[in-house]
Amino acid sequence: MISTLLPESWPDYELIDSGNQEKLERFGKWTVRRPEPQAIWAPSLTETEWERMTDARFVRSKNNPEAGNWQLKGAMPEKWFCAFQRPDRSLSLKYKLSLSSFKHVGIFPEQAANWDYAFDQLKFLKQKTGITPKVLNLFAYTGIASVVAKAAGADVTHLDSVKQVVTWARENMEASNLEGIRWMVDDALKFVQREERRGNLYQCLILDPPAYGRGPDGEKWILEEKLPDLLHSCSKILDLENHCFILNLYSLGMSSMIALNLLKQYFPDGRTETGEIYLEDRFAKKLPLGIYARFRSV
Repeated sequence: MISTLLPESWPDYELIDSGNQEKLERFGKWTVRRPEPQAIWAPSLTETEWERMTDARFVRSKNNPEAGNWQLKGAMPEKWFCAFQRPDRSLSLKYKLSLSSFKHVGIFPEQAANWDYAFDQLKFLKQKTGITPKVLNLFAYTGIASVVAKAAGADVTHLDSVKQVVTWARENMEASNLEGIRWMVDDALKFVQREERRGNLYQCLILDPPAYGRGPDGEKWILEEKLPDLLHSCSKILDLENHCFILNLYSLGMSSMIALNLLKQYFPDGRTETGEIYLEDRFAKKLPLGIYARFRSV
């Protein structure tokens, strides 16, 4: 089944407006303006209104379109904390935001749909089996998914190739008054292949691979080349009886049908749901922000 997925809102985040290849977002009490290539329509608010509301704006570098700098107004801090709350799940976490030189702030809000899914499935698996589910979060970035999984009572391994973001993820765990996540700075494919040789199994795998990247030892990652091998090895370390699996893809060259075909190839018994994740602004414009594919054992 191919579908669209809109995460539930929470108080500390809002997509206010989008258009002219930008998006205007509120994180807690601060509003940031940054590039968004897919927002090719016209914004709903005027330029004057955008400017009035903006506390920090990311301006691309003329020499490197992938980098740039932030223009701050007033008391806008470079780092601050927000909360992710789900009262119906008794879930309340804190996470740090920071204005990076690559327009990111440390969180991808659309992924809240997958955080909710992981939390619910891990809670269910723990109740059903009576065991503590083991989670492997690959390309885990600042670790919101890892912290959510830990809050669900799972045994979590968090892996990223960048030491600084692993340190950031640890801050998010500690800010949420949790402990015990296993931190790994490693190449995702090499780690999974080692786990396969060791015979280690996980009840939950979370993958959020970039289009391009480098491992800690300079290993080159190109999504289209490496993803099939990674999924093949992941299929060997996923518990066949009790599991959930989440894949997220940001690459513009990917489609939900590609994700569906890959998962059917390497996980033939999985009942896969796949489609686009999006956010909706105040004016009901839908901003697509990635491809998701996921399945569970029950």
